[in-house]
Amino acid sequence: MISAPFFPGVPAPRPAAARQPGFPALTARPASAPPSRLRALALALCLMGAGAAPLAPARAQSSLPALGDASSEGLDILGERRLGERIMREVRRDPDYLDDPLLSDYLQPLWSRLLQAARARGEINPDLDRTYGWELFQVRDRSVNAFALPGGFVGVHLGLIAMTASSDELASVLAHELTHVTQRHIARSMENSQRQGMASMAAILLGILVASRSTAVDGAQAVIMGGQAAAMQGQLNFSREMEREADRIGQQVLSEAGFSAWGMAGMFEKLDAGARLNDSNQYPYLRSHPLTIERISEARLRASGAEPGAAPAEVLALHALMQGRARALVDRSEQAWRRLQDSASAAAPAGQPETTRLGQHYAAALASLQLREPERAEAFLRSAQALEGGRLATLPAVAGVLDLLQLEVSALRQGPQALALLQDGGALAARPGRAALLARAQAGLLLRRHGVAGTEGVLRRETQALQTWVIEHRRDVLAWQTLSQLAEAQGQTLRAQRAAAEAAAAQGDVVGAVDRFRAAQQSVQQDPKADYMEVAIVQSRLRELEAEKRRLLAEARGERPD
Repeated sequence: MISAPFFPGVPAPRPAAARQPGFPALTARPASAPPSRLRALALALCLMGAGAAPLAPARAQSSLPALGDASSEGLDILGERRLGERIMREVRRDPDYLDDPLLSDYLQPLWSRLLQAARARGEINPDLDRTYGWELFQVRDRSVNAFALPGGFVGVHLGLIAMTASSDELASVLAHELTHVTQRHIARSMENSQRQGMASMAAILLGILVASRSTAVDGAQAVIMGGQAAAMQGQLNFSREMEREADRIGQQVLSEAGFSAWGMAGMFEKLDAGARLNDSNQYPYLRSHPLTIERISEARLRASGAEPGAAPAEVLALHALMQGRARALVDRSEQAWRRLQDSASAAAPAGQPETTRLGQHYAAALASLQLREPERAEAFLRSAQALEGGRLATLPAVAGVLDLLQLEVSALRQGPQALALLQDGGALAARPGRAALLARAQAGLLLRRHGVAGTEGVLRRETQALQTWVIEHRRDVLAWQTLSQLAEAQGQTLRAQRAAAEAAAAQGDVVGAVDRFRAAQQSVQQDPKADYMEVAIVQSRLRELEAEKRRLLAEARGERPD
């Protein structure tokens, strides 16, 4: 997993055990780097799963339950959620799993609007609402793709964000995937494989997920695309009827969530045109969601009753910034970052929207930060702020993103402006939102490591703010990791150990979490002045996670846990 810090100068927290993934700065991956953990793991799981039990032969598509039948024999909603959690425990440890705070702050409101519309329409019944995870996550992959996993987990490739021209287009894909979840298409497609057990199903699904990646050229893809696994993939691909249902209901959800219904029609046309012109495996979405002329025509027909309309300038500008951010994050090579700088430095083509230039300059500034070139980053930031005579930069959503960029630049330069932005009364001291909270904490840590005076108050304030945040957001891995760093920087060893343990638990690494809580418990025995409340929490959480560890081990052995 990559929980993306804002600042290249903030190092990864030291893992307490080998199982804990790093929290690295955004740096280029060496050409000789080993393959993604997910790909290697999927290969092992697929081989193990295929050998553990014979796969049921694929049957005709007509054997699926009738659309509208919510029973989905053999895999109830709780079982589907557990299967999804099992897969996600491995996905979250993959180096290309991404938690970028700004992208999350952008995507989550889109996702929440769609969820609210689906609930209002009755697409999500109370049992489903309570049981499923409804989690949206990012994948660092340049291909144009999004996918749903069992239990309400939906992944979005950065390549999809980078190619969509508006939030309407992006939301249309999310609405389509959400409908696959609410209509339980995954469980229905898996009906024929119920005899395999959870481990085998998780193995196959992980393998198919890997094979759908633009970079999946190793053995995992070969395993999935051959023999019995290929037959299973045929079962899991959505039927034509399911795709049309996801189109129809998804487009209605899209519209009722306040997005343009034309977003889906436009997205279909863009995907179709892109796939026709590009045969480089950049559109894996179309392999599991094949487009037909009928689907495109039906989307246009359904949208015909709505006015296309132009999105507000602020909405377009914010999406352009997130496009630029996705482009800067998806490829961590120096060559890619230089291309972003060159694109922003080139003369703008005639008629190019200023919002497009805004995204280009923002991407170039981020690339410059990763290249440790703060002066160039500052220049690109100033260019972005000057577009349309400075009008775009005054839009609240745009100003918020550019202010955080200014903080990144100032912190990397270790200038007094960064501390002024962070201190009480500064421009960013009280900025709401998760992205601003984490950016302030990481900027304070960076300044502290460089010996900048006056950071003590900033670290104390952000520690308290993050402590409040994680009470309400227990599964925020990046927040727990940052809190651990803050506590360590202030000499609060027990709090740092506990936060690191909570980060592991939130990530699904129960074994690693237990190890860390035990280490914290041992340090308590050596510190008679340890905070009583922290000690009590450590002991309580250790008992909870040891019980969860026993449950998972029993599940892995095929036993029914007590």
